[in-house]
Amino acid sequence: MNKLPQITLAFWIMKICATTLGETAGDLLSMTLDVGYAMSSLILISGFAATLIGQLASKRYHPALYWLVILSTSTAGTTMSDFMDRTLGLGYAAGSSILIAILLSLFTVWYMSEKSLSVDRVTTLRAELFYWFAILFSNTLGTALGDFLADDSGLGFAGGALLIGGAIAVVVLLKLFTRINTVLLFWVAFVLTRPFGATLGDVLTKPHEKGGLDFGTVGSSMVLLGVLVVLVIAAMLRERPARLQSELA
Repeated sequence: MNKLPQITLAFWIMKICATTLGETAGDLLSMTLDVGYAMSSLILISGFAATLIGQLASKRYHPALYWLVILSTSTAGTTMSDFMDRTLGLGYAAGSSILIAILLSLFTVWYMSEKSLSVDRVTTLRAELFYWFAILFSNTLGTALGDFLADDSGLGFAGGALLIGGAIAVVVLLKLFTRINTVLLFWVAFVLTRPFGATLGDVLTKPHEKGGLDFGTVGSSMVLLGVLVVLVIAAMLRERPARLQSELA
């Protein structure tokens, strides 16, 4: 049975919300609570592993479980990127380049192994593992790209969010008016929504003197978590009739 959600507008709204929450929650753990990037990465990668085991053990699509894994990849990706860029001193540009190389290599091995990069159906455990690790590294890459745009490019948080938002709009237009492979466009959009969420999270949490709204990591994380919970409940309610119909068939 299929374990992936349909790719709809609601999916992308939830993805942006989850990635923005991942940015604020990751910063809450590593900076506000002063746990540090290395320890935060270990904690959040362990959380990702735990949620992933639950997802792999599941026999069908559970919205709450699926989005919990997405959220865990987002929070882990935030601290993993910060550990590479700041603790290891690689910088945003070098860190992004390394993550792009990792992600492209992962896609190559995935396609050579499965002959597909399907985003709407996985039929083997191996394909599902490729899918989730691609998501983990795309979220990590997105964090690095978002930080690069916000800090090194001179655009600032709001400028970075506007630039990424424009790029996402271009992807939407390509999807609507061209015949470019939809799987390719999905992964481009998936990567882009992460820096959009990262820069949006920075806009919400950073102080006014740095171009942010100064809502803080705690307040922003709580609001975003509430929004995501509401959206997940709505997805569960939409999923229930389809599941009952499948069970009766």
